[in-house]
Amino acid sequence: MSSKIIGNNLYKIFGEHPAKALELLKAGKGKDRIYEETGQTVGVNDVSFQVAEGEIFVVMGLSGSGKSTLVRMINGLIKPSAGEILIDGIDVASCSSDELRHVRRDKVAMVFQHFALFPHKTVADNVAFGLKIKGINSAERRERALAALEQVGLGPRSDSYPDELSGGMQQRVGLARGLASEPEILLMDEPFSALDPLIRSDMQHELLELQRSLKKTIVFITHDLKEALTLGSTIAIMRNGAVVQTGTAQEIVGKPADDYVSAFTKDIDRSLVFTAQSIARPVQALDLDGADIPSAIRFMDQLGVDAMHVVKDDKFVGLVTYRAVSAALRNGGALIDVVSGDFPTAAPQTHLYDLYVLAEKGLPIALTEGGEGSGRPTGIVSPGAVFAQLSDGRT
Repeated sequence: MSSKIIGNNLYKIFGEHPAKALELLKAGKGKDRIYEETGQTVGVNDVSFQVAEGEIFVVMGLSGSGKSTLVRMINGLIKPSAGEILIDGIDVASCSSDELRHVRRDKVAMVFQHFALFPHKTVADNVAFGLKIKGINSAERRERALAALEQVGLGPRSDSYPDELSGGMQQRVGLARGLASEPEILLMDEPFSALDPLIRSDMQHELLELQRSLKKTIVFITHDLKEALTLGSTIAIMRNGAVVQTGTAQEIVGKPADDYVSAFTKDIDRSLVFTAQSIARPVQALDLDGADIPSAIRFMDQLGVDAMHVVKDDKFVGLVTYRAVSAALRNGGALIDVVSGDFPTAAPQTHLYDLYVLAEKGLPIALTEGGEGSGRPTGIVSPGAVFAQLSDGRT
């Protein structure tokens, strides 16, 4: 997948004389020490990143970490003190005014924490306001505004006024305003942080649903790790202007880079982060057409397992237990006689939260593309692996 946005060795020093501070920063001096010596404030410290086209890239950090400065550098609102930011190959840090105007007009839109809606304008007029500034005629403005409102589920409220909407609805108007310009990239700076927890959760899931159809490139800023883990395809965690770890939700929670990240992740519900595929082992199964009772026992002894799946024509057809095949060996039965068609199955992307009930049965769980045992086998999850991951991550 190609990179839509690339940041290379970005620095931002706030103050009238950034050169000295930048020199000290590159020499390894800390943020506080630089401020004491120069009076300059380090905003961003040697940050590099890549955002793939169509992904949600989340930048997470506490207040003062540099995350909002970083997102404003992406669309040229803040110029870096050093480094480059490429959007489709255009360096917004050094490009001409015309090129920067093109990027802002045709490629990038921002959605902010505060809705900033005009109280005297209708919802549709609020959404269309940016298009009016761009000189788009009224008929097209109205058409695009209504289309954007339909995308966020507010089509019927197009002629309402902001004070007639809930906080969540007002934020969706802000999102629609960003979508109306039909940008390739959405920059979202803590857009849900002012909302009540339940509404915030609803908005997160609505954004994910919207992204499935729109496939925009999204850079999402948040101070909430749970929100970052919910939304992010890739997550960058910032501290004191620097990125301390970049990775998937599973990488961040499963292998925190340092004590700072560990402190954030220690109370995270692992069952909502890790999926079945993350703890699956390769498919090792008996072929119904080629195996018999003695070979089944040998294979299970070799692997040290109490139960094993059976496949036919590259599909799971059942499961046998060591007790059943041992009894069949004594009684002279055939393998097909002891295959049980009642066995737990799941899709690879199933979260451990939903896998827990299946694991309680004590049988290995078959992972298939369809999730119901009818699709192509993709892996097998042992109950022990589920419980180990939920307890302390050791599988």
